[in-house]
Amino acid sequence: MRRVTAAAHSRGAPALAASQTSGADLARPDDPVRRTGGVQSLDRAFALLEIMADAGGETSLSQLADASGLPLPTIHRIIRTLVGNGYVRQLPSRRYALGPRLIGLGDKAAKMLGTWARPHLAQLVEELGETANLAMLDGDKAIYVAQVPSPHAMRMFTEVGRRVLPHSSGVGKALLSQLGDEEALATVRRTGMPAATNRTITDPERFIAELHTIRHNGYAIDDGEQEIGVRCVAVPVTGAPSGMAVSISGPEARVSWDFVNRAAPIVQQCAATLAGDLNNQNPRD
Repeated sequence: MRRVTAAAHSRGAPALAASQTSGADLARPDDPVRRTGGVQSLDRAFALLEIMADAGGETSLSQLADASGLPLPTIHRIIRTLVGNGYVRQLPSRRYALGPRLIGLGDKAAKMLGTWARPHLAQLVEELGETANLAMLDGDKAIYVAQVPSPHAMRMFTEVGRRVLPHSSGVGKALLSQLGDEEALATVRRTGMPAATNRTITDPERFIAELHTIRHNGYAIDDGEQEIGVRCVAVPVTGAPSGMAVSISGPEARVSWDFVNRAAPIVQQCAATLAGDLNNQNPRD
């Protein structure tokens, strides 16, 4: 729960990293495993992991074949290698799921992401004086992966690693705005839309209208929807390697609507700069 505090607690969160490599000899030019510049077997392995993640973490060999365009013997050989190394596990149903070894990789990746993001968040705090956060979509929930607290004695604090329902949080709404309407709607239907406060949006149609407004404005507002007395401005990190959102939050007494109007373009600039820096962490040949 967000609260007034003087220190932050940090822990990592699972995340999958995407590879930007090649499968230049594949027959189909629109193949999802076709990349640019790299080792083909690695391209294919990462592509299959991404397909599994997009499918909710579990899939069958035939579904992998349909999504990737690869022949079943090739997929079986790659999956067998991934199973042997703990990155995929075979279920009793003979379907396949993401394996536990990815958790350690994701934990380290999330910590590195926090390290890269912290200078950008610190700049936000310096300019706006309120707590800055970075969040990602983890399954159907938003997870906080980095934070720089406000210097004020009374400040907002959300534990790094905390997962929240996306419909009632600024970062959650900014993250879902990066999805299509149907995918966003499916997400909130799976999680449910409970009312955290009397301001929480609990109607799916109204929520989709809210996402349209966010896309138009370029930022989301949590107007006491997750916690009474707290207002948040959140911006999707468009163009980042995976879905992210940056936010600034504080008590309504300080985060007035005039503050929101002043803060929104500053948070948008932070998101754009962060996206550029994150993409430059993975230079291509």
